[in-house]
Amino acid sequence: MTSFDPLHQFIQSRSHLVWYAGNLEHLSEDSIVEHTLNYGTWKDVQELIHILGVKRVALDFHQKASLPRTNYRPEIKNFFQLYFDHHAS
Repeated sequence: MTSFDPLHQFIQSRSHLVWYAGNLEHLSEDSIVEHTLNYGTWKDVQELIHILGVKRVALDFHQKASLPRTNYRPEIKNFFQLYFDHHAS
């Protein structure tokens, strides 16, 4: 990512979502999606969807949420499965 990349700018301004990460430039897109959905506000989620598009965010979510071990909290996983099934299909 470059400093002019909207996704990079998004996570730079919300570094509290990835408090443990030293270098935000090396975070993957799916990691940024995961942390935003888990820890962000609804406004953060809507901004992320605006940047990447609902289908892309849904794809990143479904790829991680479908793994046997996932970092999504159960209530977050349930909510966004319902949300993306409705809005990204």
